[in-house]
Amino acid sequence: MTTFNKSFTQQEPIPEDGIEQAIAVMRSGRLHRYNSLAGEPTETELLEREFADYLGSRYCLACASGGYALHIAMRTVGVQPGDKVLCNAFTLAPVPGAIHNAGALPVLVETTDDFTIDLDDLERKAASDEVHYLLLSHMRGHLADMDRLMDICERHHIMVIEDCAHTMGANWKGRKSGTFGRVACFSTQTYKHLNSGEGGFLTTNDDDVMARAIIYSGSYMLYERHLAAPPKEAFARIRFETPNYSGRMDNLRAAILRPQLASLDVQCRRWNDLYRVTAEGLSQVAGIRLPTRPAAESFVGSSIQFSLPQQSPAAIARFIARCEARGVPLKWFGDADPKGYTSRYDSWQYMGPMPDLPETQRVLATMCDMRLPLTFDEADCRLITRIIADVFEEVCGSSGHQ
Repeated sequence: MTTFNKSFTQQEPIPEDGIEQAIAVMRSGRLHRYNSLAGEPTETELLEREFADYLGSRYCLACASGGYALHIAMRTVGVQPGDKVLCNAFTLAPVPGAIHNAGALPVLVETTDDFTIDLDDLERKAASDEVHYLLLSHMRGHLADMDRLMDICERHHIMVIEDCAHTMGANWKGRKSGTFGRVACFSTQTYKHLNSGEGGFLTTNDDDVMARAIIYSGSYMLYERHLAAPPKEAFARIRFETPNYSGRMDNLRAAILRPQLASLDVQCRRWNDLYRVTAEGLSQVAGIRLPTRPAAESFVGSSIQFSLPQQSPAAIARFIARCEARGVPLKWFGDADPKGYTSRYDSWQYMGPMPDLPETQRVLATMCDMRLPLTFDEADCRLITRIIADVFEEVCGSSGHQ
């Protein structure tokens, strides 16, 4: 019986120039982002300027985590305790967690068969006079129709905050993910497109938003020591009325991120090569459905999702277990029991009474998720899809291939 023996959680090593620069930072002892010699920009300052330039945004703040960036993003645009914030029902737990951290209340929006936010349901819920914000997750790298989404939000005066944890390097009609909303957040946690263990970015073109974010992050009165920031006049009032939440990135993490950012587009193409081979293999398995990806979407295939629409929960559980036994761990977002990083919206019981979301329940009930780390090659992906096809035939009684 064929098995797969590589790890789905093993990342590539940090680039050698990143390691060398990190060692230089450690030898200097100046790890704190504001600890530098006169006139010498720190690694964090340089990273912020480089990421803003990459994205095409005016401003960027490097943060201790993507979740922290989400929290202060909501604070910077005016979310107050008790406010209602629209949010994908299909997302990861840090997103509703950030809404809760801001004292706000998530209003969950349904999910489509292609794993994007349901724009019809968004239109209905955006029409409420009580809702003024959308925390939009481009979950698992799937971009909704951003033209229609922004039209809905503009007509209903909904402010958009983008969660781009899975879409760094992606775009819609040539416009980069993270440049549609008032503010955007990115993650550099180990399993994202840049790897610093933990970390993230907040980006915006708005002077007030970035000035508040910088003060929130714990700049004390050192806000002038940011290269990708508004002029000091933007801080005149904000510096006195904004609390310090201490969520800065340090120079050590910035040092290992800068060379990764320089090669990000190359890495995105490598992920997409793996995705293409995997999708081609899975598309040949009768009974497996892949999402439809519109031509306007240029995505980054660092993971792949598919559905088993004709299968029962018991059959899917057996399928997941057999794949894992053969070295192919899949995540099942429909599992009623949260496991690892996956959890279904109805397990976030701190939100209060659970909304009725029949479409999301139906979609997640048969959805499987798999990482595609860059430590794999195309031959690995072909072997993985053969194992999945074999297990599907064994467990689900299909002929396996179309």
